[in-house]
Amino acid sequence: MKVGIFPGSFDPFTKGHESIVRTALDFFDEIIIAIGVNSKKTAYFSTDKRIAHIKSLFKERVSVVDYEGLTVDLCRKYSSPIILRGLRDSKDFEYEKSIAFMNRDLANFETIFLLTDIHFSHINSSIVREIHANGGDISSFVTNANILV
Repeated sequence: MKVGIFPGSFDPFTKGHESIVRTALDFFDEIIIAIGVNSKKTAYFSTDKRIAHIKSLFKERVSVVDYEGLTVDLCRKYSSPIILRGLRDSKDFEYEKSIAFMNRDLANFETIFLLTDIHFSHINSSIVREIHANGGDISSFVTNANILV
């Protein structure tokens, strides 16, 4: 059984993230969406709300967990040597490439990159949070956004 780990803060889980998971389901038997604590970020939406939101989007072959620590340790826990990451543009690739090389050096795990659907490539969680914080409607960028509020 091929299991892919899709780690991130997912604050919030956007239509771009959703696009990556739906594409990845063509290649994996199961996807574990792993909400991690990023020491450089302060969460806007609670972990519980993010988990409930993501679970509302996928009914089978996708599970959601939260974790602290290294992603490679989480991969070991679930016996998955494959890390899934989504890319919107070349800036994402440059950032993610360094992390992928580090994960390979740390644990000999591979990272598979998938491009988000072009219709969602402009969506950025930071901008979505800013829109929400200022009373804007985020439903164009986040499926089932009502679960987050």
